[in-house]
Amino acid sequence: MLSTYAPTPCGVAAFSGPFCEGLSELGADVGVVRIADGEPSTDPRVVGEVSGGQVQRCAELMNRYDVAFVQYQYGLYGGPAGGEVLDVLDELRVPSIVLAHTIPKDPTAEQQRVLEAIVAKANHVVVISDAAHSRLRTGYRVDSMKISSIPHGVTLPRGAGPKRAGRPTLLTWGLIGPGKGVERVIDVMPSLSDVPGRPQYLVVGQTDPRISAEEGEAYRRSCIERAQRLGVADSVRFDDCYRSQTALTAMARSAAAVVLPYDSTDQAASGVLAQAVASGRPVVATAFPHAVELLGTGAGIVVDHEDPAALTTALRRVLTQPRLAGALAGEGRRLAPTMAWSVVSATYLRLAQKVITGHPALVY
Repeated sequence: MLSTYAPTPCGVAAFSGPFCEGLSELGADVGVVRIADGEPSTDPRVVGEVSGGQVQRCAELMNRYDVAFVQYQYGLYGGPAGGEVLDVLDELRVPSIVLAHTIPKDPTAEQQRVLEAIVAKANHVVVISDAAHSRLRTGYRVDSMKISSIPHGVTLPRGAGPKRAGRPTLLTWGLIGPGKGVERVIDVMPSLSDVPGRPQYLVVGQTDPRISAEEGEAYRRSCIERAQRLGVADSVRFDDCYRSQTALTAMARSAAAVVLPYDSTDQAASGVLAQAVASGRPVVATAFPHAVELLGTGAGIVVDHEDPAALTTALRRVLTQPRLAGALAGEGRRLAPTMAWSVVSATYLRLAQKVITGHPALVY
């Protein structure tokens, strides 16, 4: 597999770790060709580390296996729109499956060219939601028979959930930076000050390294200052420590609700959303495509991006209506086993076996 990988702090690396573990548990021999990013990995699955321009080295390492999984997101590879990945695909002598994490609704000409070329060159392409699947089939010139949708995997919580004590907590987690919409929740916190228990808003996560390199902690500071101006500084907390997925799941299970207030109206895949649903807590999210899709059966509440009154109402409802909160959480627990890494990895393994044997891959 060609991918970013721990200890790199990014969504693709967070995906690749449990995905590789799931494949290994099913008996697959997994080797990771890690896209180098500072500190080297100590994971024994990492068979090599590569940086930009090392196309031959990438292909050489992956050609030792029966199939090559290639994680694709624009920022992972060199060239316009990450087009260097096309050179890697050209050098492969084994079948390839590309996991496309981002399918823009309104791509640039270069983004469209690269994605269409990926579908043409790869044996198969996987996206993470039905929204992304539909967008790729209808908005790009591609062979739709080469595209499948397989859900984002999740780590299932273990044991009984913790007893929630103290102030009710609204939780947002992930890499922090402009576009995460944290200020949306801060802005409505004054309207929730009369809710029993005086709810607090907890934002967990490091600043996105790309943002930090350019702007430092400007976004986090602006959010803290915003809370101070609104008089809710004692109800808004930031935790910038690195947390393992196990720790994040425990924090989610102890929260009253998980909030995903993202600015994007385009995002068709979110690992944080999938894990939030699996945590068995109510989810409140802005109406980005993956949230509309995954919460559509009742695992959460979706609100319009520019409707603070709707966000306030949704948060108030999950904080004050136990029956509603329980129903939302219950639907999340029902969905979780279908997204477990063991299930998702098995689906990928079946797809790989079909690709290796040359049989047409079914669309999932």
